[in-house]
Amino acid sequence: MRLTLRKAEPQEAGPLSDLAWASKAFWGYGADLMEACRADLTVSARDIQEGLYVVAEQEEGCRVGFYSLAQPPAEPYLKDLFVAPEFIGRGVGRLLWQDAVTRARGLNWAFLLLESDPHAEGFYRAMGAVRVGEVPSPVLPGRVLPLMRLDLR
Repeated sequence: MRLTLRKAEPQEAGPLSDLAWASKAFWGYGADLMEACRADLTVSARDIQEGLYVVAEQEEGCRVGFYSLAQPPAEPYLKDLFVAPEFIGRGVGRLLWQDAVTRARGLNWAFLLLESDPHAEGFYRAMGAVRVGEVPSPVLPGRVLPLMRLDLR
């Protein structure tokens, strides 16, 4: 499978939000949790204009995943990494991760932090990240998310 990585465009906010929603729903979450996540899964044109969003395309217009990194001087965070459900397990996540790590190193970050969906923790561990704690879910009181870290030096 041949994929192209490119910077997202502001007019892609809707399709990227839809991709994030579908990727989260892949894990079988119930309607209540999914609805609670709606704002967290929504990408705005302003987010794309002000942030670093990278899209993986199989062909022009066929988005199969994306990630976003916090922009300096913010903490070195991988904010998003989503893969379209039909492409999960086909190397898209690995490609996006590797590009995010390369860009983070290019920003001279010593490490990369991320708050993982519990279902994605195994993926991030396989990519070399380690769990360094837990953080409260921003959408559901009482739920915690794994806090992961990758040393970049």
